[in-house]
Amino acid sequence: MNTQPTGKYAGKVVCVTGSSRGIGRQLALRFAQEGADLVITYARNGEAARSVAMEIEAMGQRAITVRANLAQEEKIGVLFDVIQAEFGRLDVFIHNAASGRNREIMEVDAKGWDWTMDVNTRAFLLGGQQAAKLMPEGGAMLAISSFGSDRVFPYYSTVGPSKAALESLVRYFAIELAPKKINVNAISAGAVETDALNHFPEMDQTLASIKEKMPYHRMVTADDIANTAIFLCSKEAEMMRGQTLRLDGGLTLLVP
Repeated sequence: MNTQPTGKYAGKVVCVTGSSRGIGRQLALRFAQEGADLVITYARNGEAARSVAMEIEAMGQRAITVRANLAQEEKIGVLFDVIQAEFGRLDVFIHNAASGRNREIMEVDAKGWDWTMDVNTRAFLLGGQQAAKLMPEGGAMLAISSFGSDRVFPYYSTVGPSKAALESLVRYFAIELAPKKINVNAISAGAVETDALNHFPEMDQTLASIKEKMPYHRMVTADDIANTAIFLCSKEAEMMRGQTLRLDGGLTLLVP
């Protein structure tokens, strides 16, 4: 006998970009636990994406995987064509996919700059435009940023500016899509220990410095981000619009 899904997002369709691993994977699993059907996107690791989809299907929810290099405009179009064909609508769009050339500022070249901006920022612009068209009755969008958007970290000279631009886009989307009952916010996450950190030089020293400064007893986890996302994309957060919510355990608070 078929049972109806239960949870805050029962019957909803959620797309999480870059959801084959790390933060994106946890976001997808949490929304599925709340009753949502999921669109999983990945750039390279199809096996990992299919593994996430299997976990979601084991919960009784539907999950589809779409290979989408978000640096390419045509691939973003294909992604939303698939969502339209498979579901006919979208309720939540989460831009989590991120990349970057981890260099000191004097070593950044135009190719690395453009790549980072295309994946981290332009993909949210183009994806948000397409997502809004699939939300005729309203919905929510969420961008995953970082506190590198307004602070300086080693080897973050392409990613940091891309996240600052991402947060600005969130504000513009929030204002212009408010009449359509589409809510748009961002989470600025602290350093979350995932495999993505392995791509940064000298990350062991940077993490040690961050942990030393943490006022709380632990680092932010992917589950912390997912729990916050569940709230920000819900009806309960409808008056939080265009906001970037810091989720860093108090690390960025100014202490005299």
